[in-house]
Amino acid sequence: MSLPPAGDARDAARRRAVGLLVVGLVVAVTCTFLGRWQWQRHVARDAAIAVVEANFAAAPVDLADVVADPDAPLPDADTWRAVEVRGRYLPDAAVLLRNRPVDGTPSYHVLVPLVVDDAAPGAFGTPVAAGRALVVDRGWVPTGADGSVGVAIPPPPAGEVTVTVRLRPGEATSRRDAPAGQVQAIAPAQVLAAGGADAAPYAAYGALLREDPAAAEPLGALPVPSTDPGSHLSYAFQWWVFALGGLVAFSVSARREWVWSGAAPGAPDAPAPPPRPRRARGRDELDEDAEVDAQVAAGRR
Repeated sequence: MSLPPAGDARDAARRRAVGLLVVGLVVAVTCTFLGRWQWQRHVARDAAIAVVEANFAAAPVDLADVVADPDAPLPDADTWRAVEVRGRYLPDAAVLLRNRPVDGTPSYHVLVPLVVDDAAPGAFGTPVAAGRALVVDRGWVPTGADGSVGVAIPPPPAGEVTVTVRLRPGEATSRRDAPAGQVQAIAPAQVLAAGGADAAPYAAYGALLREDPAAAEPLGALPVPSTDPGSHLSYAFQWWVFALGGLVAFSVSARREWVWSGAAPGAPDAPAPPPRPRRARGRDELDEDAEVDAQVAAGRR
């Protein structure tokens, strides 16, 4: 069998080398961007944890001190901030939030509108934001065996009550269907509509801390937010190690292709190919060779 011309073999080897280098660069760039993405998630998670830790340590203030404009979205820096507000619950407008398990337990969150009498109960003067409705997540109740039957909801305190809540930004309106009196998201306007409450909502909602006077039968306590930073930082470094390792590995393979196979096979300047490892001989081959040697020896006698 004739060998290919030296020039063709050299060109093919160089094309393979360039291809390997390009693949190495693509892998390195892709892994670098994936590492950057994980790093950004780590930074965002750290910032969120810092907000939780700072706001959980702060003393409660009046709702009006944090939310001057009830229609404005809640800033990230004020998430989980503890505030006090005075008003009256609308128990007939209570709504159940679906698909929010608590510590792995299937549950409904009980959302009850609070018609505000004064958003600045700690200050003297004219009541603030009277008539507005703040959606309060008062806690949770079990869904029952399969969630197909109604659940008993303990009522909130009657009459005027001073409520301490942790503020949360209102969620986006859900397009998923839900049974009557239930919702799929804590979107304040959607919650009020589901409960039949006729009031202008706050853009934020509150997760209950305490009520004064307290309810006769409390609901399940809401869980505190996690401050676990997760594995984003380690994932970022892993992707960057993959980027460097992939670039080095493909570069070494490309150089080997260029040097070892760069010249035409059989040409005077062709480098010696690397030795091919020999396969270890099996027991059957050894037995067969021994039998042949014995027959040859017997024939010489």
